[in-house]
Amino acid sequence: MTSSDRIEDLAAEARYHRERLQLYRARFHGRRPATLTRLLELERLSEYAERRLRRSKLEVPNEE
Repeated sequence: MTSSDRIEDLAAEARYHRERLQLYRARFHGRRPATLTRLLELERLSEYAERRLRRSKLEVPNEE
């Protein structure tokens, strides 16, 4: 796996977690039952995925 493939995978993972968090936030403020614990867990997962993506981008030299 090349570094650009890894970054693409991490970007997709970060996007997935960000979207899940957005959906759960909407649910949290809506009528369907939601828990604060789950919201915090999704926030943590999203932040972790974003950090991994940023770190990976910093480790790879620019390929321009």
